[in-house]
Amino acid sequence: MMINSAYVDSVDENKLVEDGIRGMLKGLDPHSSYSTPEEAKAMHESLEGDFEGIGVQFNILSDTLVVIQPTLNGPSEKAGIRPGDRIVWVDDSLIAGVKMPRANIVKLLRGKKGSKVRLGVIRPGVSERLNFTIKRDVIPVHSVESAYMIKPGIGYVHVSSFGEKTHKELMDGVDSLLHHGMNTLVLDLEDNGGGLMGAAVEIANEFLEPGDTIVYMYGRATPMKVYTARGNGRLRNIKVYVLVNEYTASAAEIVSGALQDYDRATIVGRRTFAKGLVQRPVDLPDGSMMRITIAHYYTPSGRCIQKPYKKGDPDDYARDIENRLKHGELTSIDSIHLDKNQKYYTRRLHRVVYGGGGIMPDIFVPFDSTNITHFHRQLAAKNIIINHLLTYVDHERKPLLKRYKSFADFKRNYTVPAVLTDSIIADAKSKKVEPKDKAELDATLPLLRTQLKALIARDLWSLNEYYQIWNDENDVLRAALKAAGAK
Repeated sequence: MMINSAYVDSVDENKLVEDGIRGMLKGLDPHSSYSTPEEAKAMHESLEGDFEGIGVQFNILSDTLVVIQPTLNGPSEKAGIRPGDRIVWVDDSLIAGVKMPRANIVKLLRGKKGSKVRLGVIRPGVSERLNFTIKRDVIPVHSVESAYMIKPGIGYVHVSSFGEKTHKELMDGVDSLLHHGMNTLVLDLEDNGGGLMGAAVEIANEFLEPGDTIVYMYGRATPMKVYTARGNGRLRNIKVYVLVNEYTASAAEIVSGALQDYDRATIVGRRTFAKGLVQRPVDLPDGSMMRITIAHYYTPSGRCIQKPYKKGDPDDYARDIENRLKHGELTSIDSIHLDKNQKYYTRRLHRVVYGGGGIMPDIFVPFDSTNITHFHRQLAAKNIIINHLLTYVDHERKPLLKRYKSFADFKRNYTVPAVLTDSIIADAKSKKVEPKDKAELDATLPLLRTQLKALIARDLWSLNEYYQIWNDENDVLRAALKAAGAK
């Protein structure tokens, strides 16, 4: 390479090549991309639904790794690691008090299945350091984060992404809900950034009739390919409400669009992200990967999911959500201007739906910008809430589990103590983060208490319990339940 041999200073040839690839792809479209070997590996793990490691959920408190929960039946739980343990050594590396980046800690803890790692652990109430040798194993990552009966006859399922195991996880959750009398399903795809198209097709198949189109795709060099329902879906007679928002994208839009176009579900929320470009992964010899856009996704009625974009201008594309807020689309239905030239019709009831990018819901729910105050946003941005939460749960875990014998008891009777909110507000003041007046403080506290209660439930149990509390604040969910006739 001429640059490597003649340039005035030494250069990193690998980085130069990577920058060149990124530059070429940047000029194509917003979703063609290059991933380093490390980034490609992380992407595969998220889609495969598992990784290899020791199996602990943790957070960093005062520069020390604190175990929140070991994975159920995972390597750490089997070895005797408990919630509240401090992992201070990993093999020969001290990780406590040395300001080691979180990514580096994760790298030390993960490793090939069957490999062993030595941990040095400090346990509250035990004077000497405990030593564990843990054999790493496959650790599942779940994309179905919550499934529970939210009202009599109404089940709720939250899907965070679409991976290889999402369909099975969804149906496992649905089976449990059907056993408890579910006849209406609320499928929450809010903030779901998508994932594998195959997972979306499998899930949509559960709701549609034989031969129904789920999605089709084609591009300049890619022949049209149509995906259809096989007719073996187990949820064809279940009433469905799908929750979406401006961060619902890609595979989640395929499901939403298919169910809307066949009048199979009521879509509730705000217009989706509008990511309808199909990428083909190209694996490179060093483990890195390019993702090249080869086609567009279309819903059964013919709507192109992808929103318009300017080639070579990713910044404009990235500002789309911000622009929606500025133009009022997120907060007022009167500010939504649909493209009358892109009028389509649903396949069964022949209702009008519009193209132009994304899936427009059947029931619009405005974003409530007054729901969370500026003070609350600052508390979250400065990590003040999470830091005090970790300290509180660390000290109160055993007393809380002893007092509340079940999550139902906790949800019904637990109240966030004033000492916790007072400590957050006092710490914020010391960091010059303060409400502008008493009215803003009074407006902040109710949602803050709900957030804290939900986070405490998550750390004592799981994300399933977190959603059962936090969903009380979800306006989109409330609108769906109202439409479903829930009392």
